[in-house]
Amino acid sequence: MAETIDYYFGIGSPWSFIGLEPFLDLSQRFNATIRPVVIPLIVDNGAIYSRDRPEPRRAYWSTDLRRWAAVRGKSLMLEGRASLSDPTPAGHVVSAAILDGQDWIRLTKALQGAFWEHAEDIGRPDVRLEIAQAVGLDGPALEERARSNDVREALARGHDEAKAAGVFGLPTFRYQGELYWGQDSLPFLERHLSDGRAIA
Repeated sequence: MAETIDYYFGIGSPWSFIGLEPFLDLSQRFNATIRPVVIPLIVDNGAIYSRDRPEPRRAYWSTDLRRWAAVRGKSLMLEGRASLSDPTPAGHVVSAAILDGQDWIRLTKALQGAFWEHAEDIGRPDVRLEIAQAVGLDGPALEERARSNDVREALARGHDEAKAAGVFGLPTFRYQGELYWGQDSLPFLERHLSDGRAIA
């Protein structure tokens, strides 16, 4: 029986973006099933948005992000992003794809790549529609579905579940009740999968 890993992530999270492919590789190597849950940062549990951090920490965050992107073989366009709109609706579209059993991984990769590598404004419906169409999905249908009550309810359930589990930042992986926060925690998850128990 395949193991299941709960994957809490956000489309607007650069760490979710640079960590997605190594996480997919890890899950495939261990024949683990991914249960994806799109959520925002959970401030009530201690998450702090970058914009709310002191300047020295924001500067280090940017440097660390570039370092990890290089390690993961990703390029980032961090300049000139002030004009981009809120990417949250893109997460709703991905949630719609998840709920309907569509290829959420392909859609997530495309949206995150557009946003973080090319600074495309995925907060705009026309941009999201074009990206969805490019990966073989029905963009207009997904956009309509993303505004439905059951998608909103699924998003709310995901938030409540993550909050109750103690999740705060993105991405977070949960396996056998253990939380692993951040794409840099993947080695700990790998060891848990390999040994069948958490390190600590």
